[in-house]
Amino acid sequence: MPGKLTTQQRLRIRRQNMPEQDSARRAANFEEVNLGFSEQLALLEADRCLQCKNPRCVTGCPVGVNIPRFIDLLAKGKISQAAQSLLCDNALPSITGRVCPQETQCEVECVRGAKSQPVAIGYLERYVADWARAHRGPPATTTTPPTGKRVAVVGSGPAGLTAAGDLARRGHAVTVYEALHKPGGVLVYGIPEFRLPKKIVAQEVRRLEEAGVKIECNVVVGRTYTLPELRERFDAVFIANGAGLPVFMRVPGENLKGVYSANEYLTRVNLMAAYQFPRTDTPILRGQRVAVVGGGNVAMDSVRTAKRLGAESAAIVYRRTRNELPARTEEVKHAEEEGVQFHFLAAPMEVVGNDKRWVSGLRCLRMKLGAPDPSGRAKPEPIPGSEFLLPCDVVVVAVGTRANPLLTSTCPELKLNRQGNVLVDDNGMTSLPGVFAGGDIVRGAATVILAMGDGKRAARAIDDYLNKSTTI
Repeated sequence: MPGKLTTQQRLRIRRQNMPEQDSARRAANFEEVNLGFSEQLALLEADRCLQCKNPRCVTGCPVGVNIPRFIDLLAKGKISQAAQSLLCDNALPSITGRVCPQETQCEVECVRGAKSQPVAIGYLERYVADWARAHRGPPATTTTPPTGKRVAVVGSGPAGLTAAGDLARRGHAVTVYEALHKPGGVLVYGIPEFRLPKKIVAQEVRRLEEAGVKIECNVVVGRTYTLPELRERFDAVFIANGAGLPVFMRVPGENLKGVYSANEYLTRVNLMAAYQFPRTDTPILRGQRVAVVGGGNVAMDSVRTAKRLGAESAAIVYRRTRNELPARTEEVKHAEEEGVQFHFLAAPMEVVGNDKRWVSGLRCLRMKLGAPDPSGRAKPEPIPGSEFLLPCDVVVVAVGTRANPLLTSTCPELKLNRQGNVLVDDNGMTSLPGVFAGGDIVRGAATVILAMGDGKRAARAIDDYLNKSTTI
């Protein structure tokens, strides 16, 4: 009988590896790298869960998924019920099962991780969510009667979609406004096909639409409508437009031809499908020697994309060491397997160009790690006389993003911090009554799951706000 094991039997089961494409093959295509668990692997991994009395994994999850419950149901072979449990807690499980950094959140809290490897919670989440997508029945009819309240959500990224789904389930009429021509936000313009296939995002969006969420694309709040105009038309507004304004290095030569921000580079490839040439004809420079500056997940996505676009050499330039890389361990591992080069302890000083103003190289300086900076990480310090030139014909800058002032500039009463991010209280409400905010526009650039956590909390707060306004 599935799920009927003793603790000692569970402890003897080793963590199951995720099947994946061969590295040489996948470096030349945009198909998904991780192939997903089979039912046999999923059930075996589910049996590793000890069903702790105090499940710390739940507290490690920003959206509060009842992890032991869905894994227990899976281990017992009750996959349909496991899917219902998961979908009750998580609006986008097929997405978080692929891109959420479980290793630093729920899995790092797993009791099994103290003496061996933690339960592969993310892999199990992906399996159950994909099973649910493959076995979808007719759209569920909500039992919550309409409240008559209308909520506008600005942005269809992870925070916006999560809030929209939760608010719709509570009976509110939700309209999501998306500036681009397809919904999904960073999920479609920022994350490559080989990590998160676009059809999965589209299916998750369709499920929310079937639940009553209305999505309008090509609407730029700040131009098409201002924030005050939305506030007049709706009972509440949730701002979740992300932090999509690129940050550059501020070094000479950044205006040369062949320099991209990671935002533009990935948007051209992902949302505008430049990788599908000639079926789509979006312009993109296919450099033979590509240098990507940065060490986060966006940098890894960019450099692995360059490799797939045909670059003979694709390199990461990062001013600290491998130990300080903020990117997910799995993404770094995959990049190395695919032939990506890493130049650690190197800081760009200048983008070098030829007489036609095309990029020809990146002049860098060797670094060493000094005392910790305010973030607690060792601060890189230059080594005098250690300059070197990295030949390249394309440079992608992936050193961060900040808030775009397009929306906030139309509403000067909205309070911001010095970085231009929206200030909110403990309930996610801004300085304007009835206007809430969450995700990267509040936090600065962060992860998909943290944005989803903000969306979930905001939905509860908006629901409370609307209920109170009804009773007044």
